[in-house]
Amino acid sequence: MRRAAAAALLVAALGLVACGDDDSSGGSSSFAAEAGHIHGLGVDPRDSALFIATHAGLFRAAPDSTTPVRVGAGSQDTMGFTIAGPGHFFGSGHPAPGEPGPPNLGLIESRDAGQSWREVSLGGRADFHVLRYVNGTIYGYNGLTGRLMISADRGGSWQSSTVPAPLFDLAVDPDDSDRIIATSEAGLIEKPGETAWRPRGDRAGLLAWPTDGPLYLVEGDGKVSTSETAGQSWRARGALPEAPVALTATAPGELYVALQSGTIMRSVDGGRQWTPRVRP
Repeated sequence: MRRAAAAALLVAALGLVACGDDDSSGGSSSFAAEAGHIHGLGVDPRDSALFIATHAGLFRAAPDSTTPVRVGAGSQDTMGFTIAGPGHFFGSGHPAPGEPGPPNLGLIESRDAGQSWREVSLGGRADFHVLRYVNGTIYGYNGLTGRLMISADRGGSWQSSTVPAPLFDLAVDPDDSDRIIATSEAGLIEKPGETAWRPRGDRAGLLAWPTDGPLYLVEGDGKVSTSETAGQSWRARGALPEAPVALTATAPGELYVALQSGTIMRSVDGGRQWTPRVRP
């Protein structure tokens, strides 16, 4: 029952159904109305600006501002998003109405902090709902095929494997790039190296695993936990008032979580206390 309830909350929060074109409200200038669903978060190491990947394009909140502004001229539905380095982003998703490109963008890349994007690979063949860049390797969950895809050459070539159940999120051990932890419709699962996936308990939520830090989990009900044992055991840390829709960790204790309402919260003590970073 706990797994089913947590999974239902997370599905509702993440909007794990096809995004419709009527989610954003045209002429409104507010971030929440213009952006629609939030799909991903990242902090650019170049200037510590917060980037927000949404149903209607990429937005940026400067370090000294709580108001995001649109980045670039494109408005693609950026379903997957990850920051590889200063000003260097990878993404995936769908073009906005009237924009060029296949209906599923595959892996796209920006070298100018989101001002422009180019296709790297898999155009028309991949829609990465989850995208991570860890130690030079890209990990993506392809929503079209339900398979985990991994590229060690920044999208030039891919290895693909099955997963036991549809994934909500995944995290990669920063000290062992072959160890993957994921949340799924079957609960928490782990893939250590070349061995098969194995269960790790009845938890569902969003994951983040910063360098030199523990594994973080924010569940569908907002509860925040950490694990020092790759998901074998957990320690409660704090709670958020709403269901999460996106999570990133930039340091062992620094977390950013987007909530269903469009508010983005920040914690600098590993999830015990939270303050608003962006308000809709």
